[in-house]
Amino acid sequence: MKQFIVMTVGWLMAVNSMGQQALWSADGIISPVINENRTVTFRIYAPAAEKMEVEGDFLSPTMVSTPVGETESAGKAVMTKNSNGVWEYTTPPLASELYSYTFLNDGLRITDPNNVYQVRDVASVSNIFLMSGQPGDLYSVQEVPHGNVAKVWYPSLTMNMDRRMTVYTPAGYEDSERSYPVLYLLHGAGGDENAWSELGRAAQILDNLIAQGKAEPMIVVMTNGNASQQAAPGEAPNSMKKPALFVPGMMDGRFEQAFTDVVSYVESHYRTQADKAHRAIAGLSMGGFHAMHISALYPDTFDYVGLFSAAIHTDNDSPVYTKFYENLNRQFSTPPQLYWIGIGRTDFLYKDNAAFRSKLDSLNYHYEYTESDGGHIWRNWRIYLTTFVQRLFK
Repeated sequence: MKQFIVMTVGWLMAVNSMGQQALWSADGIISPVINENRTVTFRIYAPAAEKMEVEGDFLSPTMVSTPVGETESAGKAVMTKNSNGVWEYTTPPLASELYSYTFLNDGLRITDPNNVYQVRDVASVSNIFLMSGQPGDLYSVQEVPHGNVAKVWYPSLTMNMDRRMTVYTPAGYEDSERSYPVLYLLHGAGGDENAWSELGRAAQILDNLIAQGKAEPMIVVMTNGNASQQAAPGEAPNSMKKPALFVPGMMDGRFEQAFTDVVSYVESHYRTQADKAHRAIAGLSMGGFHAMHISALYPDTFDYVGLFSAAIHTDNDSPVYTKFYENLNRQFSTPPQLYWIGIGRTDFLYKDNAAFRSKLDSLNYHYEYTESDGGHIWRNWRIYLTTFVQRLFK
């Protein structure tokens, strides 16, 4: 019996050891390594590979054709293999930022097996790393009071379904009796209610700006803007399908018409300052399109509007869209405190945004505008969120 116990313990230890090796990587490689001179070294063990590349947004971008137009794609660099079968590449010094990357193993895109930090953007999964400084420190978890992030199901009577949203409440919300202003923050095409909290680092940005006294404590509501979805792929009934950039109900007017369901739920379940002066709405790309139309459709609801690389046009003939300028006229009859537009100089939506600004100019509607380098990318949208929230509810 004693011998059996010893053998069993030995077997369990061996299994545990193998499990630990699988969990922590059997090859012992650390990747990426952020060096003191702000270069970054990537490594991967692949002795049978004939070519290995790293593809990342820290490399010079290339322009590619997509269904929505010419847009930026991450650059590539060829890695070098040493005698031990380890491929390696070291970047030039990098500025502070949140970066993403993948490897190309003989043309097959794979994630870094030594880096567990990953994000999903539509149907692509990438590794990420943070470079210290600004704005990277703003996107990092710091030693500051932290807000909470909840996945919240709410009934949408207009859409006749239960739907999910992500809600950020600032540090101290649970222990206080005060009421808070609300920012409704909307994602782009292919995104969902997880996009701003995961890719956009919204919770970290708000935590850090609030702690620095640069932003007012606020609730941030991140919705799912796809009217055909209850929640993010894999997180609703019968939804474990490959995520797609274009899904039904993206820009057909239903989401805008049903937005009162979101506001009603938030204001009945959270301590909010439920008036126009304490509500803001903003979004990126498709979410900017939604924010533009929602704020015009309900002109007495939002005093702050942010359009981040917003889509402007649609072929859908919903009255939400066909009556847009009529709605916009009502919205600007009592102008919002802030109507903010931001876009990158190489964004494929740049010309559409320029035409929309010309229309606002012709109507003498006041707005604020900023341009940044780069195109239709999360790097810009995190910057726009950072800038926009510092202007709210002052």
